[in-house]
This record gives sequence, C-alpha cells and structure tokens, in this order.
Amino acid sequence: MPASVIIVSGPSGAGKGTIVAAARTLVASPVRLAVSATTRAARPGEVDGEDYFFLSSAAFELLLEEGGLVEHTRFAGGSYGTLEGQIAAPLGAGESVIVECEAEGARAIRDRFPSVSVFIAPPSLRALETRLRGRATETEETLARRLAAAEDQMATAAEYDHLIVNDDPDAAASALAALITATTLGPLMEVR
Repeated sequence: MPASVIIVSGPSGAGKGTIVAAARTLVASPVRLAVSATTRAARPGEVDGEDYFFLSSAAFELLLEEGGLVEHTRFAGGSYGTLEGQIAAPLGAGESVIVECEAEGARAIRDRFPSVSVFIAPPSLRALETRLRGRATETEETLARRLAAAEDQMATAAEYDHLIVNDDPDAAASALAALITATTLGPLMEVR
C-alpha cells in the first residue's frame, strides 16, 4: 500500500500527543510524526524541532506567504501549522506520517494527500477542563478560549474516519496503533 497521512485531531487537552507517542511504540513499521510549527512560547520541557518548531511571528508569516505550510490555524493567541516538508519528505520516501492538526487543517491535508483521519475525544468536556487545569500552563482567559474552542472542535468529529474516546490512555493508544497498522499494511488478503 502506498504511504499515507494519518491525521489526528481533537481538542487541546484530549491527550493527542500522549496517545500518538504511545501508539508509535506499539506499531511494527516506522511511522514518522510531522513536527508542527508554532509561534507560541515553548512550555517547560519542550524541545525545538522535536515538540514543535518554535518560530517568530515574522518567520511563520514568511512561510505562509511562500507556501511552505500545508495547513495553518490561529488558536489561543498563537499560530500553528504543518510544514510542507514534514509531510512530503516521508511520503516521498515511502513512509507514512502522522499529523496532529485541527479540523480545518485536516480538511486541507485530505484535499492534498492520501489520508486516514482520527478524532481523539475526551470522555467529557468536564474531564477536558480538569486535564487543562492540571497542566497549570494556562491563564483563566486562555483556558476559557480553549474550552470554547473544544466545543466547536467536538462538533467536527463526524467528519473523521475514526473516533477514539480517550477515557483510558492505554486503550486509546492501542486503538490508534491498530488503525495505524491497518493503514500502513493496507487491505489484508486471505491466503489458503
């Protein structure tokens, strides 16, 4: 099966990054993770080029003008986007790639690349709020914006090929790993 893009979306705090990282350890074939670009400040422990490419607003805008971003969004005071090379390079090498993005970005990627999309949902908005508060990285204003955006994002879940509810991170990671494996292996043939 040709390489494809596995799009993973869901509201901030739903556990996308944790689930993707765990799922990647469970799949036999290597699947790259597209590192997104952002203008937001790095959180404690985040590493430039691994967690995100942390860019100035000017550098981000230049990439946008030059067509270097496959998709982009502005969220909670920052800009986020997927660099063209983070998808094109792995696909060109015959490797599948996971892209974490919002619904609008997922639509843009689906229009350009062969893809399978997965929506990661929290068990409830209350559980999501608890997770976001537990990060202790948000102001009340930012938290309110993220929760409002989460409601909007939850309304897009029906646009995705698959839905995983993250009420148990290990089970959610296993479910995503199974989807990745099925996507990268392609249709199975019966052998007699």
